[in-house]
Amino acid sequence: MTDSRPVLTMTRISKSFPGVRALHDVDLRLFPGEVHALMGENGAGKSTLIKVLTGVYGIDGGVVTLGGDQVTFSGPMQAVGAGVSTVYQEVNLCPNLSVAENIFIGREPLRFGAVRWAEVRRRARALLNRLDLDIDVTAPVASYSLAVQQMVAIARAIDVRAQVLILDEPTSSLDAGEVEQLFRVMRQLRDEGIAILFVTHFLDQVYGIADRITVLRNGTLVGEYPIAELPQLALVEKMIGKELDVLGRIEEQPRPEVTSPEDGTPFVEVSQLGRRGAVAPFSLTIHAGEVVGLAGLLGSGRTEVARLFFGADRADHGEIAVGGRPASLRSPVQAINQGIGFCSENRRAEGIIPDLTVRENMILAMQAARGWLRPIPRRRQDELVDRYVKALSIRPANPDMPVRNLSGGNQQKVLLARWLITEPRLLLLDEPTRGIDIGAKAEIQKLVVQLSAGGMAVLFISAELEEVLRLSHKIAVMRDREMVAHLVNDDTVDADRVMQTIASGIHPEEANQ
Repeated sequence: MTDSRPVLTMTRISKSFPGVRALHDVDLRLFPGEVHALMGENGAGKSTLIKVLTGVYGIDGGVVTLGGDQVTFSGPMQAVGAGVSTVYQEVNLCPNLSVAENIFIGREPLRFGAVRWAEVRRRARALLNRLDLDIDVTAPVASYSLAVQQMVAIARAIDVRAQVLILDEPTSSLDAGEVEQLFRVMRQLRDEGIAILFVTHFLDQVYGIADRITVLRNGTLVGEYPIAELPQLALVEKMIGKELDVLGRIEEQPRPEVTSPEDGTPFVEVSQLGRRGAVAPFSLTIHAGEVVGLAGLLGSGRTEVARLFFGADRADHGEIAVGGRPASLRSPVQAINQGIGFCSENRRAEGIIPDLTVRENMILAMQAARGWLRPIPRRRQDELVDRYVKALSIRPANPDMPVRNLSGGNQQKVLLARWLITEPRLLLLDEPTRGIDIGAKAEIQKLVVQLSAGGMAVLFISAELEEVLRLSHKIAVMRDREMVAHLVNDDTVDADRVMQTIASGIHPEEANQ
């Protein structure tokens, strides 16, 4: 800490929405030259606190001071002008614009009223070089992965020369190397005197970068702690409000028993399925009651495999059989009709409809399968929605609330409920626990095991190898958009072996079948 006086304080902040008290008397202090972690379960109020600070939401009660002066921002642009810059969990970029245009949108250098495009490109390259990112800044930002887009958003934020930099789940789409690049930049900015508010669900990252922690629970302040005085176990207990052994530690959850479902007909069997430019031809079988984990580094082709199974992308070669019969999955509607559901990694662009209610979002897939001329009776809607709100602990438990008012983790649960309502035979889960707090993560992991035990087939994708190992009966390994191995998840398979497989690129015929 370079200064004993906070650059920003939030005192007794309160915020309510219709029927919901999101924040009540919350305090926050940010000091220059410090990384401050904001922690709490999904629905604890972290995102609401950030949006109140930056003027997205008005304040019902409390005071915000910046540099000793009381401030009230009417919107994010005014906050940016005052030196408070935010990078949100869901990348907020203009996909049709170039990387350079996204970085300097609204702040382009001008000469005689004309944009100095050469200067824009030069400064964009210089900013990205600080992040050790060497890309074509003239290419559309949509042509890059989510991880690269996240780094572009961070580059845009640090160019504003903020006094306060807010990073809301910035590492959720980054691999280990990119996380370390980001941490290097964060340390550099911290040493330059910037106050950094870091929101994440990755505990190891908090203890690797943060100086202090503020913990929220159910919209109230639990406390503020120096990082050295709050062990990880104590942090988790403060976040969930219970002794950790009451819930059971996630890392101690037993793996599902590996059975031998190969005796029956696979629910889905693909042979040399592929799409040029997306994923090389691969073969894979998934049986009823089987969880198949899909492991690989960011950009290895995991999501592309799931999209082929769901018909979101059309395969240009290969065959697929469902229930032992040849099938055509050339659209999501065809996949749904075959009993396949897909919970996308990109919940903002491919999942939630923010202006619809929780109820409307949850019944969307079932209604689409029935057809819009056969509306689901309201009583049936109520039964389904009430069941899954309770089963998934969706908070607030208000089905008539716009889904945009829910936290990211609860939005993810709404999407999961959408597909469970359709009673799929195969559920494709692409990063279902990304950005999810430890308690919600445990709930979803237990649910996957329960669904498998009930006979549902699951394709489970996660960047966390331990999670894949914990839940899967077998693991398909991706490397450079190619499925390089199939591993039976027995006692001989651990994270080291999977990583070695990813690194060596073992051909499927050479791998353990």
